Amino acid sequence: MEVAIVPIAEEHVMAFHSCLDVVARERCYLGFLAAPPLESMRRFVRANIENGHVQLVALADGTLLGWCDILPHDKPGFTHCGSLGMGVHPDHRRRGIGKRLITEALHRARKQGIERVELEVFASNPAARALYEQMGFVVEGVKRRARKLDGRYEDIVLMALFLSDGE
Repeated sequence: MEVAIVPIAEEHVMAFHSCLDVVARERCYLGFLAAPPLESMRRFVRANIENGHVQLVALADGTLLGWCDILPHDKPGFTHCGSLGMGVHPDHRRRGIGKRLITEALHRARKQGIERVELEVFASNPAARALYEQMGFVVEGVKRRARKLDGRYEDIVLMALFLSDGE
C-alpha cells in the first residue's frame, strides 16, 4: 500500500472527521472523547488552509489513515512556538505512518519559521512517547493527575523540540 503525506484539503474534511472520531472514541489517546461537530471541523480545516498552517494527512487508495498538524501560537511573544497534534487510525498503526507524518510536519514547520514545537501526551501511551523521543522531543514536565476519566487519573507528559538553535 502506497501512502502519500499531503496537505489537508477541503475534500478531506469528512474523512478527517471520521478518522479523528474513531481515535477519540478509543478514550485513551486524545484529550476529547468524540470529534467536534462536522461544521466546526470544516471551519477549523478551512482556517488552517487559509492561514497556511501545517496540517497534513496520510492517504492510501483514497482512505485517510491519519493526520498531523503543527499550529502556531497566536499570542504575542509565543508566535515562534507551535503545538503538535496527531493521530493514526487504529487499523493502520505500527506501519511508520506516524513517523512519516511527523517528519514532514516538522520539515514544513521549520520552513515556516516555527522554532519550538510542543505537545502533550498521556503517560499511558508509551508507543507515542517513544516515537516523539525518536524524533528528538524531550520531556519538559508532567501534569500529574491532569485528567480524570472513568474514575481513573492520567498524567500528561509535556514534551518539546527545538527546530532552531535560538540565535
